[in-house]
Amino acid sequence: MPKIHRSGPGPDVVTAARAGDRPALEHLVTQCLPLVYNIVGRALNGHADVDDVVQETLLRMVRGLPKLRDPSAFRSWLVAITVRQVRNREQSRATDRDRRAHLDDAEAITDPALDFAGLTILRLGLTEQRREVAEATRWLDPDDQELLSLWWLEETGELERAELAGALGLSDRHAAVRVQRMKKQMEVSRCVVRGLGADPRCAELDEIALPWDGTPSPLWRKRFGRHVRGCGVCEGLEQGLLPMDRLLSGLPLVAVPASLDPARVLAMAAGGSGTATGGPGSATGGSGSGGARRRRHGRTGRRVVSKHVVVGGSAAVAVVVAAALVAARLTAGPATPVAETAAPPTPVAITSAGPSPSPSPSRTQSPSPSASPKRTVKPSPSKHTAAPVQVASGAKKGVGVWTFGGVSQALAASGASWYYTWNTQHQGVTAPGSASFVPMIWGASSVTDASLAQARAQGPYLLGFNEPDMAQQSNMTVEQALGLWPRLMAAGKVLGSPAVAYGADTAGGWLDRFMSGAKAKGYRVDFITLHWYGGDFRTPQAVQQLTSYLSSVYERYHKPIWLTEYALIDFSQGTRFPSAQQQADFVTASTKALDALPYVQRYAWFGLGADPAKPSSGLFTNGTTATAAGRAFQAAR
Repeated sequence: MPKIHRSGPGPDVVTAARAGDRPALEHLVTQCLPLVYNIVGRALNGHADVDDVVQETLLRMVRGLPKLRDPSAFRSWLVAITVRQVRNREQSRATDRDRRAHLDDAEAITDPALDFAGLTILRLGLTEQRREVAEATRWLDPDDQELLSLWWLEETGELERAELAGALGLSDRHAAVRVQRMKKQMEVSRCVVRGLGADPRCAELDEIALPWDGTPSPLWRKRFGRHVRGCGVCEGLEQGLLPMDRLLSGLPLVAVPASLDPARVLAMAAGGSGTATGGPGSATGGSGSGGARRRRHGRTGRRVVSKHVVVGGSAAVAVVVAAALVAARLTAGPATPVAETAAPPTPVAITSAGPSPSPSPSRTQSPSPSASPKRTVKPSPSKHTAAPVQVASGAKKGVGVWTFGGVSQALAASGASWYYTWNTQHQGVTAPGSASFVPMIWGASSVTDASLAQARAQGPYLLGFNEPDMAQQSNMTVEQALGLWPRLMAAGKVLGSPAVAYGADTAGGWLDRFMSGAKAKGYRVDFITLHWYGGDFRTPQAVQQLTSYLSSVYERYHKPIWLTEYALIDFSQGTRFPSAQQQADFVTASTKALDALPYVQRYAWFGLGADPAKPSSGLFTNGTTATAAGRAFQAAR
């Protein structure tokens, strides 16, 4: 099978860095960071210490570099150091568990939706079978996660078999046996993923799954696998499965979060005051977003970088997925439309009642729109004035809004018939008579008597939790969200589901488990709320990917949909925006497509504000100046 060329530094760079050349050393650390991050991320199974282990590995590499005799052996040497650090961390965790109560470790365990499988799914946008492979990695035995992290990189061309075997301390022959055993587990896991995702699902498999909590595990893989092998309904699930080698060939590495800063590593290696854990301004690419994705409208979680950046031990490939749309409770026609808003590259300040988006374009989960968050682009003065646009107001058309200069004037000029602020209030915004406000209960801390009273005082709709599957958004477990849901129902509003960041159509995903739990408890969810960000900037393809996702979500839940965040932003390699014209063309085509889907009740573009000095998906740079996307949005009916 042909392999892609391997990333990483050449022997000349290693030689110069070893000799003390500072620029060469900086280049060396930057070049080898993706390889280290992908090995550790896939091997630690979603633990919050991924960024710490990566930085410690790089520190050991820098400090040990003068002792490296053969520069051409650098990659093998680095991979061996990385695996040793993973094993040291696992051994340390095992010792800790022996000394402490199990509950003490609970805060370090990430939601399964944030593991490396989910992050790769979010960012890379792959075929359906590649997505199944990504999900199947979550079911592996713990002792195969380390092997998987290396084999995955071997299949994508980043490692050679000798490097894999050397890192594990095995002969090539023994390594081949281990790989074959792991691949057999993966084949069983792929069939399990297919069986659980079948519609309709095998009745006997459904009965077996009744006590299952929705979290993939080796134990449940064995139980489901036994059923699949002996069931007449499920026995054909393996038909048509392509070899994993073919599915993985040529895949890129998952982008490294900005929190893992090579400069910080070098400062620590030189005895500086750098810290091994990322700070709140760190970023992880997300899609498809993605990665974990962004620190946007939400409170940062406990250990901002670790829980957000950390991707689980599953090696994963997948699809850039859109998050769920909020839909109306009544089966009758659509209410006010919500536009799917792309995950903004902006952090959001939080008020006591909830978050308020900030126009500042620094991201936590996804890298900033430019390679460096410090990059500033001076807009060149326009020689021509854009032709006036006839503003249209469609019943579904909406927008996500945060405070900026001229926000109220821009909202009135946008033609949006509804808007929201990720809050139960809209401080600093004077709503035009043509646009209605929809409140949101952002997260667990927003479920207060005061916030619920504010929500009750608004219109007929209420949006549920914002991206509970993301560590730096509302960061909630399914159980926690279900425990608070009766209080939202008691507000007496047409109630939208929690808006997951991605995977709303995935069996066993966060939203799927929430909806199953709500059904079992008799809780009311009137419509589905989604987010979606597209990394393919070709208009026909992007629109098709968006509508396909919405169709899959509707087929799973058969409820109206509100798309409350959407735009074109590529999180697969940092954060990349399309040209102004590409974004505008997508606005025009996507709004037309969304208006034609009867089950999409509302959609909301992300978002109203735009910084004129930086790339974004925003619609207005001030109260009167619309971007190209803004003019397209104004004209959308």
